[in-house]
Amino acid sequence: MYRHLEHRLAEGILQTLHRRHPGVTLPTAVIEQPPKVELGDFAIPTFPFAKPLRSSPLKIAEEIRAEAGPIEGVAEMQVAPPGYVNVKLDRTWMAAALATDQKPPTEIPPGKILVEHTSINPNKAAHIGHLRNAILGDTFVRLLRYAGREVDVQNYIDNTGVQVADVVVGFTHIEKKSGAEIEALTRQPRFDYYCWDLYARVSHWYEQDKQNLQARLQTLHAIEDPNSETAAIADLISTAVLRRHLETMDRLDIEYDFLPRESEILHLQFWDAAFAKLKERGVLFYETEGKNKGCWVMRRAGTSKNSVGKDRVGTGDSPVQPGDNVSEEDQKVIVRSNGTAGYVGKDIAYHMWKFGLLGRDFAYRKFYRYPNQHDCWISTTPPDDRNPEKDHPHFGDVSEIYNVIDARQSEAQNTVIEALRGLGHNEAADHYTHFSYEMVALTPRCAAELGYTLSDEDRARSYIEVSGRKGFGVKADDLIDRLIDSAKKEVDSRHPQLTDEERLKIATQIAIGALRYFMLKYTKQSVIAFDFKDALSFEGETGPYAQYAVVRATSIFKKAGIDPDEFSRDVARNISPANFAKFLTGEAANEIWELWLTASKTRYVVDQCIATAEPAHLAKRAFQMAQLFNAFYHRHPILSEPDEKRKQFLLATVAVVRRELIRTLAVMGITVPPVM
Repeated sequence: MYRHLEHRLAEGILQTLHRRHPGVTLPTAVIEQPPKVELGDFAIPTFPFAKPLRSSPLKIAEEIRAEAGPIEGVAEMQVAPPGYVNVKLDRTWMAAALATDQKPPTEIPPGKILVEHTSINPNKAAHIGHLRNAILGDTFVRLLRYAGREVDVQNYIDNTGVQVADVVVGFTHIEKKSGAEIEALTRQPRFDYYCWDLYARVSHWYEQDKQNLQARLQTLHAIEDPNSETAAIADLISTAVLRRHLETMDRLDIEYDFLPRESEILHLQFWDAAFAKLKERGVLFYETEGKNKGCWVMRRAGTSKNSVGKDRVGTGDSPVQPGDNVSEEDQKVIVRSNGTAGYVGKDIAYHMWKFGLLGRDFAYRKFYRYPNQHDCWISTTPPDDRNPEKDHPHFGDVSEIYNVIDARQSEAQNTVIEALRGLGHNEAADHYTHFSYEMVALTPRCAAELGYTLSDEDRARSYIEVSGRKGFGVKADDLIDRLIDSAKKEVDSRHPQLTDEERLKIATQIAIGALRYFMLKYTKQSVIAFDFKDALSFEGETGPYAQYAVVRATSIFKKAGIDPDEFSRDVARNISPANFAKFLTGEAANEIWELWLTASKTRYVVDQCIATAEPAHLAKRAFQMAQLFNAFYHRHPILSEPDEKRKQFLLATVAVVRRELIRTLAVMGITVPPVM
């Protein structure tokens, strides 16, 4: 409702000014939030209108206040120097709308959105950094769906890349295992843990003798031949590890719709089709000299078209044409001299498929079924898979893409975008968003708790970086297990009367809530230093703190013998508009009104998160609402309130805040346990 009023107010302001000044082109009205509710609920700066209207901001503000006329939901407009219109809402109208859970119709843009996230190399166990990617991506999916958008969730599987090749090298060159022996190992409960250790050993083997790297190159080439034994072993390993990844993410209630594999992009000639288009449009050119001799390259994103030299800067928005002189440092290799396509090349082909620009499609089969019976599909290659399923959802051909991938991949992502532009697909390029984020590290305390040996220099650092190649890091399942164990000790001590199964379920909800909130409360461009103690704290900006606010609200109803969900479904039935007016009027009511106003902003904050591609706003909002509610709880003895009408108003306040906090946490993927 808050968002609806904001739009209505912005439209009303522009209509007022257009009536007074017909024919003048005006900028969009900006709606701000005053620092205190005493000043108003909205603030409209008039400075952007001063130049086109050739008038002072203060005079324009006076004009708006005098000419705006009645706007439903607005009680009063006041002018404040040097040029603001402060707007106070009709608190009774707003509270009644919120109490009845009114949802004004909103215009939902057409088209399907594709969110690609997680995309872990299927060569070893998922680690803590992968969790940030998956939690960010899953939360963004939930945000979009809350806003009414149709969303496909995809998890790209690079099953033919260097990382998988290295594990194949480990099994075949270091451990000398046969295909049958490897298959037996894949049936182990935590095969991904076995691969974690093997991957680190392979890295050490390469360091011992650089000649060993030839095994990687040979394996990479062999993997691209679908009929080779090496490709069969790579498929066996990557499929087993992938299943473990899905099981790990399922613990966090993270689901996928489709798993496109890189092997199919090669075997179904996606790359061949894209390669032909890229050459035809001059996006790629063949290099005949220098270090990139024999490679197909394109101009690196962000470099100019014709100038030469290291200091060149340009738009990079047009393809290479005959006669263009692209210096060596400005070249991005797409196809290596041995004829194999690099990661970026295959990614270009994949994104052309996403937008429906390739003229080809995958074959599909079901791969994983979630407890809620949702099926996750995977790409396949007929006739290798002679029974691909024809009755499958339609994937791809989307209108927008958000690719959740860390900031280190910015250049590769920009290259994909520039390739789309070079092919003439500017609209697709404009609707492709690199959902970038920074890495996850460990606090020295956390690293020490996990058993890592730290030097004095390490202990003095603000965070310790992890490295999968060195085997240094936190496996995702180990982290989740550790959080659940820590939470259960607390739950065991507080609720010994519950069964062990009940306590474990509660501990799991607290642990998952703590983990998801911790990963979301930092802005995407912040490096996270993870710490067990900080994440699980019941105080401060944490998941358990927000969960506890809901548990506290629920307990109020239980003590009163009232079903909280039933009461929340029809709050307005328990209180009249006259009583809303009575208890929300005057300065003494500002504190409670601020709580109601904050509760009204769920859709507003969801839209803000989507517009900025920043889920951290949602975490901040959950914490703010929990803080305001806890302050309200301590100041107002609700159940002992002697005035029955005021008591019902206070219960209505609790019900509305509880409902909106549950919704906010649900969008973050956090559920609330019955007790804490």
